[in-house]
Amino acid sequence: MESNHKSGDGLSGTQKEAALRALVQRTGYSLVQENGQRKYGGPPPGWDAAPPERGCEIFIGKLPRDLFEDELIPLCEKIGKIYEMRMMMDFNGNNRGYAFVTFSNKLEAKNAIKQLNNYEIRNGRLLGVCASVDNCRLFVGGIPKTKKREEILSEMRKVTEGVVDVIVYPSAADKTKNRGFAFVEYESHRAAAMARRKLLPG
Repeated sequence: MESNHKSGDGLSGTQKEAALRALVQRTGYSLVQENGQRKYGGPPPGWDAAPPERGCEIFIGKLPRDLFEDELIPLCEKIGKIYEMRMMMDFNGNNRGYAFVTFSNKLEAKNAIKQLNNYEIRNGRLLGVCASVDNCRLFVGGIPKTKKREEILSEMRKVTEGVVDVIVYPSAADKTKNRGFAFVEYESHRAAAMARRKLLPG
């Protein structure tokens, strides 16, 4: 884990350190920064069931760059139990304008999309919220065009774990060839993330 070893939790020196620490103290969730994202919960304290099924994660976009978990979590808590929130961070410690929130069930996720899409989080700033569907898929480019789906599937299974399916698009000019890329579907977001780390050069 390439988390920030100086502080252990990656929160010291953040603009809202005090507010974020207060949030963690109130909820008992963990908040850890690593690999360009800050993760809240996953799982929350006392959660001993399996992670929520697919369809419980939402995508929240159009975030003001200086908005953080201390403003977003209370909003989501009103709708349902948060299993996990992942906020994408840039090098300056601002958010990248979007976050993923996983609720404990699909109904809460549905309600969150209804209630939070176009919600005015700050004066004149409306959130854009939708279902997060492709969090288990990886785009893989640079595939030899003569490779068949089955070959790509077995190759991917050799190098990564949790592969469920491979989606390949035939070339318009020659249906026997693929277009040089594929989408690999994994059983969980975690498996997709681990695979991405393995497959990315460097």
